Amino acid sequence: MKKPKVFIDGEAGTTGLQIRGRLLGRADLELLSIDPAKRKDESERKRLLNAADVAILCLHDDVAKAAVGLVENPGTRVLDASSAHRVAEGWVYGFPELGPAQAEQIRRARFVSNPGCYPTGAIGLLRPLVDAGLLPEAFPASVQGTSGYSGGGRQLIEAMEGRGEHRLAGDYRAYGLELTHKHVPEMTRYSRLARPPIFTPAVGRFAQGMLIAIPVHLWALPRPVTAAELHAALAEHYRAQRFVTVMPLETYGAHNPVLDPQTLNGTNRMELFVYANPEREQALLIARFDNLGKGASGAAVQNLDLMLGLEGAHTYEYHGD
Repeated sequence: MKKPKVFIDGEAGTTGLQIRGRLLGRADLELLSIDPAKRKDESERKRLLNAADVAILCLHDDVAKAAVGLVENPGTRVLDASSAHRVAEGWVYGFPELGPAQAEQIRRARFVSNPGCYPTGAIGLLRPLVDAGLLPEAFPASVQGTSGYSGGGRQLIEAMEGRGEHRLAGDYRAYGLELTHKHVPEMTRYSRLARPPIFTPAVGRFAQGMLIAIPVHLWALPRPVTAAELHAALAEHYRAQRFVTVMPLETYGAHNPVLDPQTLNGTNRMELFVYANPEREQALLIARFDNLGKGASGAAVQNLDLMLGLEGAHTYEYHGD
């Protein structure tokens, strides 16, 4: 049987390297690779893009858009790991757990856009609760995210590791304070929110890992809702999913929980938590995952296997290159 061919355009970057590392040793596909000396040779990139059954784009947004324009082979399918096409017409959103029909849409699609890291956690928490009618579409969501620095590109990596002219003195940096972060349209659309959430991202001095937190004032919802109902709806939505686990409901006062954002590093897993304070009628929704795993490269390989009909046996863990 002929093995499907996969070309990673941008394999030398952080996401590309992690995708390649997750595909190492796979006997069920063939990886095409560009000569390092020809990475900026558009004709060679074009040749490989059109030779692939699936081309994975790990590029800046403008370069990703240009790469799609180089694809002339109608048999080449495209999986874009940039943010260029996440809300674009004609592209299927690559979050298989989004709803019951999403994985099948990814299987059939020619063009798939991989989700962003922060939106993966936000949408993973919000969408099931909006679909269940527990949170209204007009819910005034506040999404607070803290990520490892590895997803921020070479300049941020150097800054957080104390190298180069951009090195930072501190261990934590909040950004996106103008409230116009490029992830917001994606969060809004796929969470089915009527209005954009307030999104406040931050980066810490750790390489990988991510926590997304969404507070809920239960008393302010249009109808009475308990934290237990939120938890039950999440548990039902993800009941049959391999890579998303809803953790037991945590009630204030039971113990003193602490979450490490790095716990799931190297995996394609995501854990969802609901913390409850019944006395104050408050709940806190939290997602924990690897920003380079389920937040990027792990999700990309999961989508790749759906597109190629190869899903089922792989865990998409990162073993290095």
